[in-house]
Amino acid sequence: MNNPQLNKNGELQHLLSTEGLPAPILRNILDRAASFVNVAEGREIKKVPLLHGKSVFNIFFENSTRTRTTFEIAAKRLSADVVNLNIGSSSASKGETLLDTVDNLCAMHADMFVVRHSQSGAAHLIARHVAPEIHVINAGDGRHAHPTQALLDMFTIRHYKREFHNLRVAIVGDILHSRVARSQIHALTTLGVPEVRVIAPQTLLPANVEKLGVQVYHDMLHGLRDVDVVMMLRLQNERMQGAALPSAQEYFKYYGLTQEKLALAKDDAIVMHPGPMNRGVEIDSSVADGSHSVILPQVTFGIAVRMAVMSTLAGAQ
Repeated sequence: MNNPQLNKNGELQHLLSTEGLPAPILRNILDRAASFVNVAEGREIKKVPLLHGKSVFNIFFENSTRTRTTFEIAAKRLSADVVNLNIGSSSASKGETLLDTVDNLCAMHADMFVVRHSQSGAAHLIARHVAPEIHVINAGDGRHAHPTQALLDMFTIRHYKREFHNLRVAIVGDILHSRVARSQIHALTTLGVPEVRVIAPQTLLPANVEKLGVQVYHDMLHGLRDVDVVMMLRLQNERMQGAALPSAQEYFKYYGLTQEKLALAKDDAIVMHPGPMNRGVEIDSSVADGSHSVILPQVTFGIAVRMAVMSTLAGAQ
């Protein structure tokens, strides 16, 4: 079966998921992102002309701060024209279908769509619908995927740990509902991480999660032992009701990351979180703001990674 993300030459046409992408494509994006880090750090004018004359449309059907903002900054640093569609005041709120909205934007000469949607598969639907010269980036769809978040996480890991082949990585929290976790797992295994652990209560784990190539732990005291990387996941407040979780306090007691639990990991372990954080629920402030935390660098690296993705899709060299 053909990968809908690749063109007939095996080049990246759309970025919809980390699942199924070859390791060389992932590494190429990470390598390209490294060059873009210097655009922000080493230039007085933080722009390059790689997307000059191109139009990038951000269409977010869900609220977002970090993802939408970093995509906008990334596109502008590549000299693209950026249009942010306000879905709340768009025709979509009046009943216009998703594809009708896309068709109208294509008529305005869109070159690239960055899409966030509450329904899994929305970005895939758009990618199948648009003309071959138009590119689609999935900025998060339902519980399915969030590939650029996973890629910036991989970039962060490589920045601090240099290699993937000798790492032990733990992903902690709401694996069941997390599109970030799915994308992280696919990227980590593709890039050669030999041991990926997931740590969560049974009620927050997908059925048969072991088939993704991970080791399952229900106890942080065992799951965090000797890991190199701790990737915490956001726990949404609405999921703290009902049978899945007894209370936020109970969750923090067993699955919140504290200094005491972090001490079980390796001395040079790094702590990551895709944000926004629920302090005192998933992570203690002393850890979030501590010396092991690389949470803010993740945000910074996210701009460079999204620049790398967009320039790769546009065929810029």
